[in-house]
Amino acid sequence: MASLYTHKSANIRKTWLLMAAFFVVVIAIGWVIAQAYGDPSILYIAVAFSVFMNVAAYWWSDKLVLSMTRAKPVSRESARELYNVVENLCITAGLPTPKIYIVDEPAPNAFATGRNPEHAVVAVTTGLLQRLNKSELEGVLAHELSHIGNRDMLISTAAVVLAGFISILSDFFLRSMFYRRRGRGGEGAGIFVLIGLVLAILAPIAAMLMRLAISRKRELLADASGALLTRYPEGLASALIKISHDPTPLPVATNTTAHLFFDDPFDHEGLPKQRLSWLHKLFMTHPPVEERVKALRGMNIRE
Repeated sequence: MASLYTHKSANIRKTWLLMAAFFVVVIAIGWVIAQAYGDPSILYIAVAFSVFMNVAAYWWSDKLVLSMTRAKPVSRESARELYNVVENLCITAGLPTPKIYIVDEPAPNAFATGRNPEHAVVAVTTGLLQRLNKSELEGVLAHELSHIGNRDMLISTAAVVLAGFISILSDFFLRSMFYRRRGRGGEGAGIFVLIGLVLAILAPIAAMLMRLAISRKRELLADASGALLTRYPEGLASALIKISHDPTPLPVATNTTAHLFFDDPFDHEGLPKQRLSWLHKLFMTHPPVEERVKALRGMNIRE
C-alpha cells in the first residue's frame, strides 16, 4: 500500500531522468540551431543557460511563488488552530513543520512550495480557513504535506523550468528566422533550418504535455497519501467538492503557478456535468475533480 514515503526515492530518480530527457531535447534544439547558423557557440549558450535556470529555480522558486501570490507568514498566536493541525499531521508523517503562510484571498485554495522538507512552505487562503470544517482542512493540509514528503515540488519545478526554457529556445529560433541571413553553413544549412523549424514547433508542445501529465499524476498520488495520513478520505473528498464548486476567482494565480494549487484555480465549474474528452484532459493541470473524488471514496483504509 502507498504511504507518504513510498514515492520519495522514486520521485528523486524521476527528477534526474526528467532533467536528463529535457536536457537531451535542449541539446538537440541547440545543436540544430547551431548548425543552421554555423555557430557552435549557440549550443554552449543554450546548455549553460538551461543549467543556470534549473539551479536558480531550485534555490529561489519558493520565494518567487510566495511573492507572486502575495502570501504572508502567519504567527502561531493569530492562527493557532491552523498551526495545531499542521504540526499534528507533521508528527504523524515524520516531517519537519513547514513555514505557514496566508494568502489574503476569499477563494478557497492552498499550495506547498520549497526545495526540500527542511525549507518547505504551506500556504492557505483566508477563504479556505473560512469555508472548510476541521476534517476538510486536515484533508487539504495532508494533501499538501504529501507533496512535501514525496518530493513532488522538486520534480514539478524541474518540469516547469525546463519546459519553459524549451519554449523560449524554440521561440527564439522561430523569431530569428525573420531576420536570418545565410550563415557559414551555405546551402547545406537548409536541412538544419527545416529540422529546426519542426523541432521548434513540436518540442514545446511535447514538453508542455509532459509537464501537465506529471502534474496530474502528482495530484492523484498526493490525494492518496493525504488520505492515508488522515485515515479519513471523505474529509479530503468533501473539501475537493466544496472548493471546486466555489465560483470565487483567485487573481493571484497564473498559468505558471496553477499546477501548485490544491485545486485548479481557473476551473470554477465544479464537478463536470458531462464527460470530458481525452483531448481536454491532456491540457489540464489537475485530474477532473470527479475522478479524484471517486478514487478517494474507493479507498479502503482500515484503522
